[in-house]
Order: sequence, then C-alpha cells, then structure tokens
Amino acid sequence: MDPCPFVRLTVSNLALKIPVAAKPARSAVHPSSSPCFCTIELKGFPLQSAVVPYIPPENAQFPDGNPPTLAASFHLSKADLDRLTAKSSIFSISKRPQLKISVYSGRRGATCGLNGGRLLGKITVPLDMAAAECRAVAFHNGWINVGREAKGPAQFHLNVKAEPDPRFVFEFDREPECSPQIFQIRGNIRQPVFTCKFSLRTADRNQRSSDRSFPSEHANNGGRGWLSSFGSERERPGKERKGWSITIHDLSGSPVAAASMVTPFVASTGSDRVSRSNPGCWLILRPGDGTWKPWGRLEAWRERGTADGLGYRFELIPDSAAAGIVLAESTISCSKGGKFVIDLDGNGAASPVCSPRGSGDFGYGLWPYCMYRGFVMSARVEGEVRRGGGGVVAPLVEVSVQHVSCTEDAAAFVALSAALDLSIDACRLFSQKLRKELCPPQDLLV
Repeated sequence: MDPCPFVRLTVSNLALKIPVAAKPARSAVHPSSSPCFCTIELKGFPLQSAVVPYIPPENAQFPDGNPPTLAASFHLSKADLDRLTAKSSIFSISKRPQLKISVYSGRRGATCGLNGGRLLGKITVPLDMAAAECRAVAFHNGWINVGREAKGPAQFHLNVKAEPDPRFVFEFDREPECSPQIFQIRGNIRQPVFTCKFSLRTADRNQRSSDRSFPSEHANNGGRGWLSSFGSERERPGKERKGWSITIHDLSGSPVAAASMVTPFVASTGSDRVSRSNPGCWLILRPGDGTWKPWGRLEAWRERGTADGLGYRFELIPDSAAAGIVLAESTISCSKGGKFVIDLDGNGAASPVCSPRGSGDFGYGLWPYCMYRGFVMSARVEGEVRRGGGGVVAPLVEVSVQHVSCTEDAAAFVALSAALDLSIDACRLFSQKLRKELCPPQDLLV
C-alpha cells in the first residue's frame, strides 16, 4: 500500500513576557494574575485558539526543561499544499503562505467571539511548505516582540515547525450498513483493499450460529467470557438497539478486524435518547491465536442541551488485565456530522482536537504511548441531515503510516470508523425511524 503525502504543521511552546510598569493604572490587569490567550490562523483552515502561559520578565530564557506543549496543529494534504503555494494570476509568482497569530491579554469571550481580551499585537510567520514535504523544517523557535507597551514591547515565545506525515487514506463506497467495498485512495487512484460485512444478530443471543458477522474461529474462544468483561448484553424491555456488528475482510476473504455492539444502545428512563450515564458500547476486535482479541472499546451516547451532539469515548485495551487508556473523548454534531480524530503529541498529551486521559502515568515507556504518538487517525462521520436527505457521504479514514505495520493495523482503524459512523444511527432519537438496513426483519413488517 502506498501512502498519500501529508504535512503536519504544529505550533507549540507558547509563553508571554509583559513589562510591568512601576505604578500600573487602576484599570490595568497584572498579567501574572490574568490569563492570556492567542488565536492561530492559517488560510483555508478553521481558526484555533490556545492559552498562553505568562513568564515573569526577569526570566531571560524559555524554561527548556519543561516538556513541549502543543498549542495547535494543522494537517495539510497535497491539495492543501498546492492551494497554499499556488501562483498569483497577476504577477505569476508563488505565494508564500503565512501563519498569523493574534496575542491577547485577559480572558477569552464566553460566547463564540474570541475578543474578550485586549489585543497586544499580531505576529506573522512565513512558511516554506514546499521544503516540508521532504523533511522537517523549523520556521521559528524563540522569542519575538509583539505590541507596543509603554515600558517596551511584550515578548512572545513560540515554536513553529512542519514535518512530513504520510498517511493511508481509505474510503467506503457506501454506508457501513450496506456492506460496502473499501478503497485505498492515492491521488486519483482508487484501489479496493477491504470488504465490509454488516450483520444483525436477531436470534437468541445464546445461539452462536445466528451471529454471521464473525468467522468460525470465534467459536474457539470458549464461550463469550471476554464479552462480559468489556460490555453488557443486558436485555431490557422497551427501546433498544442491539446486535449490530461489522467485519472487515481483506481481498482474499480473510477477516482482519471487527466491531461488535457489546452493550445495546438503550433509551434512558422517561426519554427517547441514549444518555451519557448509560452509553452503548462497541468492542473493536483483531484476530489472533485462532480467535478474536479485544483491541479497543468505543462508547457513545446522545448529549443533551442546545448542542445536540454525539458524545463518544474511545480507549485502547492492553493485552494485560490493566485498565484501558482513553485516547479520544469529545462530541460530534448529530445533524451535521464531523471528524473523529486521535492526535497525540510526544508526551502522550493531546492536541486541541481530542482529550485523552488514562488510568496511569503518560510516561514515554508506558503502553500505549510507546506506540501511539503524533497524529494517529481521523475519520469523517456523516450526520443525520445527509443520512435522511440524500447526498450521502461515506466514511473516509486517514491513518498515519507510522502506526500501520500490517493489514490488521489498518483494518482495526477502519472498523473503529465504521462503529463510530453507525453510532450516529444507534443514538438517533427513538422517536425517529431507522433505515431498513438497520432494522430487524420483524420490525420492517410492522
């Protein structure tokens, strides 16, 4: 499999030093007790914001002993790079893209506006993205003057760098419940690499033969003991969605990954929605030693409030009995859809797109951070608007090359993306009907 070229642009190690007047005005806010923040803008990408730590003016150097702190990241495909470096039609010269940073003192606005603070100044960092396609490039690392204070300019510290980040890109040709083919995308080339089999377990749960989503090796696992460890097959009267499963096969027909709904999606008492306190759960499985082994667990629910979104939490499951480690926990719009992203910096900390947290230390040598660093994967998730009104957008999955050493690695991420996409339907309000592909045959006769 040949990867697609991507470039990862990161902004990290932010800090601010502000000269303090001997007798500050009453209206002034001392920076050591007031938060500072900045907005980070790259043309064609959503605006990002980050908190900026304050450093006393007497500290001449940035505290290099501290681990790097990621403030923002941008992921540029080949098409993005070409767009940013396109030649001007007037002067026929290549444009050099710029990163624009606005630095504020004070708190961010409580609503969508980010102008709650006082603007200290703006910084522009030129970017030579063509060089970053082949090697890591540092565009700036150190202090830079910003604004015009009465006692001298404030100083802003930042590190801006870019590095190649090639990825495998996979696209479903239809929705997961339609048992589609899955293609690898590279430029204009679409090559089939997997098939996806969706199935419903509609018979008695103890009749193993009714579960057609798993190969015969699954029966060699000595019952469903592992299932009770990671989810609940609870049977409840009333509103529930259960028994969905996805199996990913390679082109030879061998199963290479699976996702099974191990905890039904059940409406909470007195409502028609799946609540955060009682989420549905998928188990992501990989083949090994003649059976299926748990690799990850995905929980999903329907958020309440004005932002009616799909809440999710994904964690990896160690081979040992240790507790799973959460790599992603966020919300996606149920109506519009969005992106599910796992993106970790070198310390096991998160970029702004997700919030990993775990049961233990994020040390370099501890599992799984010795394996998963930087960008791991992203998946495009379709919302309810498109699902109900045509113009269907099938899932698109990007996986970092550094995290794929075999076919099963890629297939596990593909199965995870299918489970998340299906969770939009599983968390649909129970007052709304599902599409026929997701309904048991007896429900279609009603």
